[in-house]
Amino acid sequence: MSIIFGKRVRLRAVEHEDVKKFHEWVNDPEVTRGLAMYLPMSLADEENWFNSHAKRDPKEKPLAIEVRKGKTWKLIGNCGVFEIESVNSSAELGIMIGEKSEWNKGYGSEVMTLLVRHCIETLNLNRVFLRVYTDNIRAVRSYEKAGFVLEGRLREAVYKFGKYEDVLVMSVLRSEWMSRKKDN
Repeated sequence: MSIIFGKRVRLRAVEHEDVKKFHEWVNDPEVTRGLAMYLPMSLADEENWFNSHAKRDPKEKPLAIEVRKGKTWKLIGNCGVFEIESVNSSAELGIMIGEKSEWNKGYGSEVMTLLVRHCIETLNLNRVFLRVYTDNIRAVRSYEKAGFVLEGRLREAVYKFGKYEDVLVMSVLRSEWMSRKKDN
C-alpha cells in the first residue's frame, strides 16, 4: 500500500524507529484513558507488538499518523484496520493520537475519514466499526464527524479506573459512505 494522503495528515507504514514514540505514548495515562490498555508496557513489549505485525496480512498492518509541519512530517499517532471478516465484508478500526499537543485539532476525524475511505474504496469492505468508551466524548464527536453512526451500547463492558463503563459500538456502511461522498 502506498501512503494515504489527506488534507492535513498522511497515513504511512509504521517503521521500527516509531516504536520508541509509541512506547512513550502507551505509558501515558492521559493517552491510554480511551484505549483498551491498563498495564504499563515495556519497550520490549512494544518491540514485540511491532514484530508481530510484520507477519500480519498487509491489510491489517498498523499505519503511522503524521501531520505536516512546515516542510516535514511529524508523527502524532497510529491507526489501523483489524479483524477483517472477508465473508461479512467487515472490519474494526482503531486509532491513537498520542501526541497530546496535537489533540483537539480535528486530526482524529480526518484520519478516521481516510481509514473509512481506504476500507470501502480500496479493501472493498461493506461495514467498518469501532468501539469507544462512553466517557470519551471528544472521540465520539470525532467519529460522528467522520460519518460513524451509533449502533449500540455494550453495558458495563469494560472495567477501568475502579468502575465499569459502557462501550459504544459505532459503524459506517458502504451505502452511507457512498451517499455522503455523493453529497460532498
